[in-house]
Amino acid sequence: MSRRDRLPRNVWVTGAVSLFNDISSEMVYPLLPVFITGVLGASRVSLGLIEGVAEATASILKVFSGVLSDRFRTRRIPMFVGYGLSLLARPLIAAAGTWETVFSARFVDRVGKGVRTAPRDAVIADGTRAEMRGRAFGVHRALDTAGAALGPALAATMLGGFGFGIRTVFWFSIIPGVVACLLISLIRDRIPERPADAPAPSLRSAFKIGGPFKGFLWVTALFTVANSSDAFLILKARSVGFSVAQVAVVYTVFNLFYAAVAGPIGAFADAWGRRRITLLSFFYYGALYLGFAFVSSRWGVLVLFVLYGPFQAVEEGVKKAYVSNLVTPGLMGSGLGLYNAVRGVALLPASLLMGFMWDRLGPGPAFGLDACLAVLAGFLFMAQIEARRRRRSLR
Repeated sequence: MSRRDRLPRNVWVTGAVSLFNDISSEMVYPLLPVFITGVLGASRVSLGLIEGVAEATASILKVFSGVLSDRFRTRRIPMFVGYGLSLLARPLIAAAGTWETVFSARFVDRVGKGVRTAPRDAVIADGTRAEMRGRAFGVHRALDTAGAALGPALAATMLGGFGFGIRTVFWFSIIPGVVACLLISLIRDRIPERPADAPAPSLRSAFKIGGPFKGFLWVTALFTVANSSDAFLILKARSVGFSVAQVAVVYTVFNLFYAAVAGPIGAFADAWGRRRITLLSFFYYGALYLGFAFVSSRWGVLVLFVLYGPFQAVEEGVKKAYVSNLVTPGLMGSGLGLYNAVRGVALLPASLLMGFMWDRLGPGPAFGLDACLAVLAGFLFMAQIEARRRRRSLR
């Protein structure tokens, strides 16, 4: 492989940061729905409220952190603050005695995610040639997801092999989080220079990004209402008979497959077209959630979790690479921040809707509604593509 075809060093370092952070967070996350609804006795609506408000708040911050990282030309500082806040949330969850305390801890954790996400994504896009961004984001997702597989595996080993309690697992999750924060010091800012006559990035300039980018934000908002928190997939696994330790194993299998396919899917999207892959992902997700609506066996749920991996590779990798090509380089942090913000804000009604539907009608109608909304988002994206084709043909 020639030097030109190699991925930048920052991609690998950022991937390593995400690897260790996800080991830490995923030792906690798969167990959190069980901890909240089982140990602390909260309802599924409370779970939806915790996940939705936390993600929505984090998402608002993604716009600000993206703009500020463009304006002050640093990605490293907001990344350190963001990962540090998430690390602070771990002991708060471990010591929690009520679901309200977990709510506060998740809020702190997601604020951290809101601060770090746009600068982290911009680090990957800044120094990577446009035609390689699918692979770059795919490799990052592979490393990130390898951590997401190791985290539940460690949790399952501690729960099933050593007989530790859930709270003990939460305390141990602090260690890899510290490693992630230390690795951030190895990142080097590679932000493209702004033209001399260009105004400094601001919230106004972020919201003025138009064209296909703005249209895709509407598609993203609609789809995200269907893309409720993965915590409900974990509850689905519990509802068909998986034990707490087995849920961690199922989540590990999902993440292993996700990590394995993220890089190849990103490279394939570079070659075949990120827009095509993005369009197919909406219908693929709809089919998966329709499966979750009807499946009632443990083997069926396991298969659907595995098949969910390729979707996540597109959602967290290919789509970000697609969006990065719709944004001018000088506003990369701002554009990616706004995109991530729209996704997160829409998670509030998504998670509340899923929790409400599940409590009132059961998991079948809840997953079925999400499947329908995802397909509708796919048709909206198709309509936008066709509208742009017609406008070009008239010129």
